[in-house]
Order: sequence, then C-alpha cells, then structure tokens
Amino acid sequence: VLIEYNFPRSVRCIAAERRALLDFKKGLTVVANHLVSWTSEEEECCNWIGVGCDNSTGHVVKLDLYWMFTTGEIGYSLLELKHLSHLDLSFNSFHKIPDFIGSLSELTYLDLSYNPLTGIIPHQLGNLSRLLYLDLVPDLFYLHSLKSDNLEWLSHLSSLKSLKIGSTNFTKATNWLQVIQSHPSLSLLHFDLCDFPEVDPSSLSHFNSSNSLSVLHLTSSTLQPSTFPLLLNLSQKFVELDFSDDYLSSSISLSFDNMPALQRINLRGNNLEGGIPKFLGNICNLKELDLRDNKLSGSLGVVVKNLGCAKDSLEALALAGNRLTGALPDLSILSSLRKLSLSGNQLEGPLPVNIGKMSQLELLDVSSNSLHGVFCEVHLFNLTKLKELSISFNSLSFNLSSDWIPPFHLDYIDMRSCKLGPQFPSWLRWQTNFSVMDISDNNISGNMPNWFWNLPSGLMFLNLSFNKISGSIPNLQLEFDDSPFIVLRSNLFHGSIPPFLFNSGVLDLSINMFSGPLSLLCMRMNNGLSYLDLSYNLLVGGIPDCWNKYKSLTAINLENNNLLGVIPNSLGSLQNLKSLRLRNTSLYGEIPHSLKNCTALQLLDLGDNKLTGIIPPWIGERLDRLIVLRLRSNEFHGNIPSTLCRQQFLQVLDLSLNNISGDIPSCLNYLTAMAHFGSSMETISIMGIGYAMDFSGGIGEDFDEHLLVVWKGFEREYGNTLGLLKSIDLSCNKLSGEIPRELASLQGLINLNLSRNMLRGSIIREIGQLKSLDSLDLSTNNLSGEIPESMSELSFLSVLDLSNNKLSGKIPSSTQLQSFNAISYSGNLRLCGEPLRKCPEDEPPKVPNNGGIERSSEGDEGLFEPLWFFIGMTTGFLLVNKLREWIRLRMALMVVKLQRKLGLKE
Repeated sequence: VLIEYNFPRSVRCIAAERRALLDFKKGLTVVANHLVSWTSEEEECCNWIGVGCDNSTGHVVKLDLYWMFTTGEIGYSLLELKHLSHLDLSFNSFHKIPDFIGSLSELTYLDLSYNPLTGIIPHQLGNLSRLLYLDLVPDLFYLHSLKSDNLEWLSHLSSLKSLKIGSTNFTKATNWLQVIQSHPSLSLLHFDLCDFPEVDPSSLSHFNSSNSLSVLHLTSSTLQPSTFPLLLNLSQKFVELDFSDDYLSSSISLSFDNMPALQRINLRGNNLEGGIPKFLGNICNLKELDLRDNKLSGSLGVVVKNLGCAKDSLEALALAGNRLTGALPDLSILSSLRKLSLSGNQLEGPLPVNIGKMSQLELLDVSSNSLHGVFCEVHLFNLTKLKELSISFNSLSFNLSSDWIPPFHLDYIDMRSCKLGPQFPSWLRWQTNFSVMDISDNNISGNMPNWFWNLPSGLMFLNLSFNKISGSIPNLQLEFDDSPFIVLRSNLFHGSIPPFLFNSGVLDLSINMFSGPLSLLCMRMNNGLSYLDLSYNLLVGGIPDCWNKYKSLTAINLENNNLLGVIPNSLGSLQNLKSLRLRNTSLYGEIPHSLKNCTALQLLDLGDNKLTGIIPPWIGERLDRLIVLRLRSNEFHGNIPSTLCRQQFLQVLDLSLNNISGDIPSCLNYLTAMAHFGSSMETISIMGIGYAMDFSGGIGEDFDEHLLVVWKGFEREYGNTLGLLKSIDLSCNKLSGEIPRELASLQGLINLNLSRNMLRGSIIREIGQLKSLDSLDLSTNNLSGEIPESMSELSFLSVLDLSNNKLSGKIPSSTQLQSFNAISYSGNLRLCGEPLRKCPEDEPPKVPNNGGIERSSEGDEGLFEPLWFFIGMTTGFLLVNKLREWIRLRMALMVVKLQRKLGLKE
C-alpha cells in the first residue's frame, strides 16, 4: 500500500525535516525504488510517498513505509521529526529495534511488525507515554528472535491500548503477568510464539485490577499449566480469548464464569480430551467457539446439548479434527449458526434433511467423515446464504436433478472423492462466481459441457484431476484477475491447448491426450506462471525457445511427449527453476551452456533421449543444489567429471546406459547427502498451494517430485518417498579401473549399480560399511579376488548380483548372503560355497572300509566322474593333431592320481 499525502500549496515542508528524511533514506536499500519521489529536487516533502504532514504547521507527523521492500538501518535522523506521531515500518527487512525510538515522545502509533527483528526489546520504549498502539511481532520465520528480561517498561506506557508482541523469550521476566494485571488502559493484548516463566500467584493482586482488557491472545506460546487460570482472572470484560496451540490439556481447570461479555473462544490445536465442558453452556452471549484439532470424543448430539443457552447466540462452531462419533443430530436448533466445521471426525450415517432449514448458514464443512446415504436438493433447500461448501471424502450418493437450480451462489466448492459422476454435475452451471473449485477423483466421464469454460475472472483454484472427462477446451478470450492454479491432470482431454490456460500460476495438464505444437507458448507472456506440467500427452514439434517470457517458472515437466529437437537456450533465463524434466522426448544435440544459469535447480532429468557430447563439468560447478541428476539412456561420452563431487545435496545420480569411459571418480565420497543415514525429508517438494475456508479447513495441492528409478531390475516411480532414496547408477557404460575405496564412505547409499562395465580389481574390502544398501549390482565386469568378509554385514540387502565376473574363493557365511539364489553368483567359475557348490575344504571326510581302501561317502561314481570327463574330452581332442601330445600327458597324470587314490600304487 503506497500512500501519498497531498496538502494545499500554502503548507510547505519544514526544511530541517526534509533533510532528516533524505538522511534517513541514505541508510536504506529500497527494492523497486519505491521512494523515487524522495529527492533533493522535490522540495515539498509533504508530497513524498509515505509522508504525512500536519495541515496547518507543515510538520511531518506520519511516516508510513508499510511493505516498501526496504532494508537497512532505522537511522537517528528520525529524531529530527519531533512531531512524528505515527510510524509504520512493517513488512520490511529491518533487523533491530533502535533504542532511540524511545525518544520520539510524540508517537501514538508504532508498528515494526513482520520484520526479521532480533535482539533485546529496548526498555527505552517505556518513555513513549503517549503511545496507543505498539506492534512488535517479527517475521514468522524468526522464531524466538526477540528477548525481554523485564517488562517494567510496559507499565510506563500508561496510555497504551493495543499491544502485540511475538517470537519473544520472556523466561526471565518474572513480573510479566503482574505488569499486565496492573496496567490501567490495555484493552487488546497479543502474545504469539512467546516463552514465559512460571508465575508466583502471591505476586498478583487478589482482585481484577485490569478493568479494560477485553481481547487476550496467547497463541503457540509456552506457559506453565498453572498460569492459565490466573490469566482468566485478569478481567471480567473479556470479549475474546485465544489460547490456540498452547498445549492445553483437559487436566487444566478453566472457568469462564463471571465473563458476561465473552463472545469468542479459540482453544484450537491443544490436547483437550473427552466431551465439551458443560460450563461453556453458561456463556449466553457466545458467538464463536473454535475447538478444532483437539482430542474431543463422544457424540456430537451430546456436544450440542452441552451448549446450553449458547445455542441461541452461537454463530460459528468449529469442531474439525477431533474424534467425535455417531450420527449428525438436528443442528437446526442452532438458529443463528453461520459457520459449521465438522471435518475430520468419525461421524457416520446420513446427512440430516433438516440441515436445509439452517437459513443463516454461510459455511458448511462435513468433509472427511463416514457419512453415507443420498444427498439431494432438500438438504440445500433453504441455504440461500451458503458461500462455502465442503463435503469431500464421504460416501454420499448424489441425487440432484439435471434441471435443479441451486438457491445459493458458492465461492468455495470442495467436493473431492465424492460420487458426483458419471455425468458432469449440471447444477454447477449456476455457480458463476466461484474462486475455488475442487471436484477431483469423482469418476466423472463424458464430454465437458462448453458452458463450464466460461470461468469467472476471480478464479483462484480449479482442480478436475483424476476423472475421465473428455472433449476439447474451446479457445476463449478469458482474462483472470490473478494467476489461478489449474489442475486437469489424468483425464481424457484432447485437441490443442488453448492459450488462455497459460495465464495460470500453476498449470497441470499431464496424463491427457492434448496434441499439437507447443509454439503457442510464445503467444503469451506470463511472469506469474510458476509451475508447468504437460507430461504424458501427444504434443509434437520442437520445444519453443521463448522461455524468457515466463521468468517465474520453478518447474517444467514436458516428459513423455512426441517432441523432438534440441534443448532451447532460453531455458537458461529461468533463474528460479527448481525442476526440469525432459525425459523421453527424442531430444538430440548437447546440453546447452546456458543451463548453467539455472542455479536453483534441484532436479534435472534429461534421460531417455539422444543427447550427445560430454557431461558438462559446469553441472557440478554451478548447479550446486541438485538433489537428482538423471541423464540415463543417452549417448554421452567422455569421463565422469570430477566436479560432480561438489554436489553436497545430491541423492540420486543416474548416468547409466551411455558411452561414458574412464575411471569412477575417487572423490565421490564428497557427496555428503549420501554419506548420512536417513533423510530429513520424505518428499522432494517443489511447491505447495493451499486455500483455507474461513473458520474451517481448506484444500490444496502439493507439487512433489516423482522419478522413474531402475530398482531391483525394474523401473519404478518414486514420489512420496523419493526424498528417502539415495542411489548411484553408473551401469551399462565403458567404465574401467577399480572401484574406488572412497565409495564406502557413502553410508546412506541404498542402491548401487555398477554393472555391465569393464571394472577390474577386487570388490573393496570396506563394502560392509554401506549399512543402508538394499540393492547392489556389480555384475558383468572383470572383478576378481574373493568376496570381502565385510559383505556379510549388509543386513538390509535384498538384491545382490555379482554374476559374470572372475571372483574366486568361498562366499562368506551370513544369513543374508546365503539367502540369494545361485544366479546372483553365477559366471564366477572359481567361486564356491552356498548357494553354489561346496568348496574343497568343505567336502565330507573320507573313511576307510574293511579292505583298507579309502572310499568317498558319496560312492565310487563321483570318484570316477573326472576320469570319464577327460576320456570324453579325449575323443574330441584326438581329432586335433596339434593337441594330441597334450591329451596323452594329461591322461597319464590322471591315471597316476587315480591309482594313488585307490591305493594301487605307493
């Protein structure tokens, strides 16, 4: 909000105050140059943006720099504005509350909220005896960033009526409640995200000395349980109490007696159990009761009964996210009710017909319960004021006639996973002003009626995904007030994509049958588009080279289309891009150098194309936030660049099915994300959106990454657990050299595939350090030597393939290694032990018979098997003249050995 104050020409700015403002500006950095009018050439400072002057004296009395995207220091030059009474620097980037502000003695209004404030709250604020309004709530990202060891300064603000403080550590301010109790004028008090010490009740007066306090908010704060009853004794004039997210339990004794004016109670997000306390029924002026997200149980009918005399006054009742059971009672007795939120309970049975009699109802949310039965017009008959409707995730069957005209005009429609289909609901034709609609996953099929696409200009969110809706979308000249989020994924839409859809903030058209070229992207410019998913369609042609028109894009997914051509250079202009997915789109050529400018990239998937050249070293140098790098199944050659070792966040590296040669870089141990066990995230989230219902729940969509990974020999898609996956796949290349010992440092690695290369040497002895390994494939290389004993320590291993190498010796004994079948070790001729043949040292002992001749316990047949084998070989070799002497020698040696075993020759 930029405010200009214009005054008659006879009133002129005071020169000293004008200089003070210019000096103040010197200490600021203002994004987008919002203070462009503050110049030495413009002498009339009373006309400057954000400056207000007294009409008669010309003195600066108001400085309003709210949301000016300003950072820097709050300079001492403000002390020259001796008549300043209103100072608003909220929603900027100031870090410190300066001590000298306490010298601005004329201030009545001071707002420093939503700045990244840190440090001590200066006690000099107590000098502002005229102050009426003080707001020191920091930016929400700066938790517990402020501190105050004593609240004595507050007692000196004798005129103060409204105080808001947040994210402050008061644990040493033992007098905090005493100061509040004795304050003479305070009527509104907000303490959010604060920490308080235990209160000594003897330090408090035994009477309600605060006769003015009417609004008390202590939300998401840490208080001792014994403090809450003391807070309720602060005043008898309370109109509003908010103790949400304060870890309140049912064991805490709360009494709202002697509060005849109380209208609003918010106890959301605590640990309250059992039913609603009966004493709430004694508050006859209660208008709003918010008990969401607790552990309340019992019948909803009993809850309504316990409301007592509040039934007549209650306008909003929020019980979502509890454990209430039973059928919905007759709620029409709540004659004044405007908002009803019951989502996320265990309610069952049909929706009562008399809910249609609640003529004042504006919001109805019964989503995420077990309601069943028929939902028809009579349920909505008299709800003429209804604006927000949420009945998602129930088992209601809809029986609404095709010519029914609803008596309401909804703004918010949430009907996910209901049974709206198979026909598209025709009554939506009369909902022409909605801003949010979600009718996803409803088994709706057939052609979308054309009237639906006359979307309201105020649209914010539209989700039709996971249905079977078909038809083409008409090319309309639609304009939206903002950039809406439009999600049409997983349907049967076909035809060209109309250009108006690219006016969105989020556009997800994936898994449909849209066709035609993508060149229509270049017909628009939309800096509001942040997420674009056109994957799994039938789009053709090249990828257009006009991405500089969409500078806000954070995610692009074009995979699995019939596109072709090269990767366009203009993609490099997207400096906010976090995810680029161009898998399986027949791309060729090299990775353009311009992509090195996309330094925010977390996921880069160019797999299953025909890209050539080397893997650019700048991927490791510039794209240092990568979590997933997937370049599999292309035609890359050359070495693996050692710069990839700089990727400290990398969790999935897939370079398989290329022509990469050289050694595996020994520096891979610097991939620190793979060196740690577990993960701080299950999903890799690109962005999330949500729209809340007033006084209720909300809907939204999380846009989390998903990835096709070859795992245990199969290609699988990982989404909800992608953040837990740590994988290296370098298979099917031309890598040579030895497996670097440094790989053993990657103890969080779950999948390692180095198969089908030309690796030599032995399996590293430290392989047992990879405790998290679930899948290990080293097959079809030239590895030799024994299997390390440490491999028996891989207790989570479920897939192992060491086949087709030159391994020898005995397979180490462990429950894990012997659980694999022989094919995991096949093709290693000198390898023995379970599950392969026994090793010589494990052969059973031979015992002498009565004749003194040693015989194997397996019988003579096994003894003669080598002999017959060589005789058979001899028949074949006699045909080869050059080998005749060699055969004769070998046979002689075998006869000698046989005679010795039978004791026929000493």
